[in-house]
Amino acid sequence: MSEANFQIPGQTAFYKGKVRDVYTINDKLLVMAASDRISAFDVVLPRPIPYKGQVLNQVAAIMLNATKDIVPNWVKSVPLPNVTIGLKCETFPVEMVVRGNLTGHAWRTYKSGKRELCGVTMPEGLKENDFFPSPIITPTTKAHEGHDEDISREDIIGKGLVSKEEYEQLEKYTLALFARGRELAKQRGLILVDTKYEFGKIGDTIYVIDEIHTPDSSRYFYAEGYEEKQKNGEAQKQLSKEFVREWLMANGFQGKDGQQVPEMTDEFVSTVSERYIELFENITGQKFVKEDVSKAVAEQKIIETLKTL
Repeated sequence: MSEANFQIPGQTAFYKGKVRDVYTINDKLLVMAASDRISAFDVVLPRPIPYKGQVLNQVAAIMLNATKDIVPNWVKSVPLPNVTIGLKCETFPVEMVVRGNLTGHAWRTYKSGKRELCGVTMPEGLKENDFFPSPIITPTTKAHEGHDEDISREDIIGKGLVSKEEYEQLEKYTLALFARGRELAKQRGLILVDTKYEFGKIGDTIYVIDEIHTPDSSRYFYAEGYEEKQKNGEAQKQLSKEFVREWLMANGFQGKDGQQVPEMTDEFVSTVSERYIELFENITGQKFVKEDVSKAVAEQKIIETLKTL
């Protein structure tokens, strides 16, 4: 599914994100459809990835259920493979990015000679993919369009984006969720390298919202062979969307003005789909079952489910 276009009674708003279509129902509930669209460098790529939406939605549902003892989450029902219905929260305008290893954006920053990221000092003497002494939080602003921007804890509080008390609670939740995510990954022979969390609130209650620990929001390494690869200076075998970014960069695209997205061949699209399914099976320990549901059937299921909530 690349476009849902559902017609839902009681709909009061609609938001089309990079990869999700979000329907607001009676200003109290959200119907979030995870599409097969894929984005990188904050650009939606021209071809959808089969079953990607199902993978994201089902991994998120499993992970949110496995962490609900740490922080309440927004989910009320998962009626379809790629649809979740949950509470509409007042969203905090920051994303809580947490990193356990020197990888991706953090490594690119480090390699450039800088030792500070989002106000956090990174120690000297690290190699790409090394573990940090302890996980670091490197938040970003939450942009509806365009690029998210790095921001420090001090600026978030100083600019009044989040109160000091609430931000400190977000930090606690972030580190606790990441620790649980690492435990779950370890059980599956994986390392949760980095991820991001989004939070919202209803009244005084903070909820974790959107998705967690999915291949779109997270990066995983295989634990087996990690130490040897680090010792030999070899690239880590990973399960994440990073290989899509690497493919784009290798073909001259980083989302900058004037750059063209390279052609996505059938073979490449199939490879990306297989990688998403591979992550689902590795991180959940469950066999992935491809499910195809017509728009009409999905729409009816959503309407029936909303009547029960």
